[in-house]
Amino acid sequence: MPVYKHPDTIDKAGDFNLVHIDLINHNGDVIDLKFIVIELNVYESIYKSAVTGTVVITDSRNQIGRLEVQGIERIAFKLSTPGTHEKDHVLDASVETGEPFHVYKITDRKQVSQGMLSYTLHFASREFMRNIRTKVSQAYLNRLDGIVQSIFTDKSYLDSRKKLKYEPCGNSDKIVIPNLRPFDAIQMIANKAMPEKSKGTGYFFYETTKCFYFRSWESMITTQGTKKRKPKQEFYYMPLKFKDDTIEDEIGHNFKSVQSYRFINNFHDVAANTALGTYGHRVITHNLFDKSYNVKDYNYHNQYGETIHTDYTGVKDVDAGKAAVVASPVDYDNLNGVSDFPESRTSLQSTTQFLHTSASGAYGIDVEQDGVKRGERISQQNQILHGTTLKLVVKGQSYLEPGDLIEFRIRPIDADKVDSEEDHRYGGQYVITKIRHQVTDDTYTMVLECAKDSVVNPTQIGEPKHKITQGVGELYDLYGGENVEPTNKGALRHN
Repeated sequence: MPVYKHPDTIDKAGDFNLVHIDLINHNGDVIDLKFIVIELNVYESIYKSAVTGTVVITDSRNQIGRLEVQGIERIAFKLSTPGTHEKDHVLDASVETGEPFHVYKITDRKQVSQGMLSYTLHFASREFMRNIRTKVSQAYLNRLDGIVQSIFTDKSYLDSRKKLKYEPCGNSDKIVIPNLRPFDAIQMIANKAMPEKSKGTGYFFYETTKCFYFRSWESMITTQGTKKRKPKQEFYYMPLKFKDDTIEDEIGHNFKSVQSYRFINNFHDVAANTALGTYGHRVITHNLFDKSYNVKDYNYHNQYGETIHTDYTGVKDVDAGKAAVVASPVDYDNLNGVSDFPESRTSLQSTTQFLHTSASGAYGIDVEQDGVKRGERISQQNQILHGTTLKLVVKGQSYLEPGDLIEFRIRPIDADKVDSEEDHRYGGQYVITKIRHQVTDDTYTMVLECAKDSVVNPTQIGEPKHKITQGVGELYDLYGGENVEPTNKGALRHN
């Protein structure tokens, strides 16, 4: 994939700069693979602690044999969109200014034609390899983000030289890490972490091609926990036959234009979200110190406004009704909504006080709040994982990364009705959760997976038009053939 372009010259959306793709073996020998690479993929995600990727190669000169490739090599390259110069806008894995990726596996080696081999090299960041080679067995007493910083920089653990962007936590605790891999130890801490400047429970620890992050979902939507964040990019989809003669910047327009999109899942799977405890969740906490137990119920609609969601405007009264599922009654009683059934999911959580001379519980705060925080964390996690998930295929833009806020606008299906209202349920703001950078031949595209946990416009609560059945269902004796009265014989009810 030879590409020779001026760093600042862009002819069309999808142009890229990729001067070299060097394979460096254990002896320091270097071969530029750019002319034999047919596809380069780089994967990053808020759900993954490390960046990974693949290089697909067609080889007629037996480069594997010449370099004695064993799976312990380095891959060095620098990929960018023309016109971007800031380090945070470039995928820099070069030897000079970045950090090369580590090759850890070779797969799919086969002969595709006479004298031509094909194979795939799998690579990952240095921290990926450090994680599987080291274990953390240590006690820490600090604010939770401070503990993560210690593991991240410790020469015995991740020993990372990369940038870590973290959100300060509002809770501290003493944590004993029992011989866990660094990523697992950090994930254990992330589950307990609570942001200092916003509500909610649970952090994400992940690597992008620019740096590492340790942050909450709210920090991806706001700055300082309250200020509305400006979307990094706006994307829209319009019918192919729709033409806009007012467009002056054709290249900028094409960067915003979506090649294709589909919804992987959406919040309409009420059955799955009910069973997962997204709407209603009962947490029974057992305190091992005083042998007491506590029951806390999580209600999605009652607590929705306490945390920040994707279509955030900064106005509480406006945002309060943007829940993805309406609170209307769902059954014959015309009373209970989807979040009024806490036994949809019941969890048991053990906790204790004075384990480390502190009266706090599992989250480093009042032990009475343990059940509340667990309910919050599980529901918010489900809202992200099992909410509305959108996959977009767009032109490559190296400055985007997971955790960025974008806006997606869906144009009308009928191109003749260009003034019709946009889709305010599936349009709106999304957080990028996954990115696949794909370079093939002379084209750079990105596959974005994005999530949202709200709707643009508040949903009005209505009255269902169910036919209300009075009394109880009729009972028939299978052999007697007669309608019988219900009986409670043999049933014991505990009040």
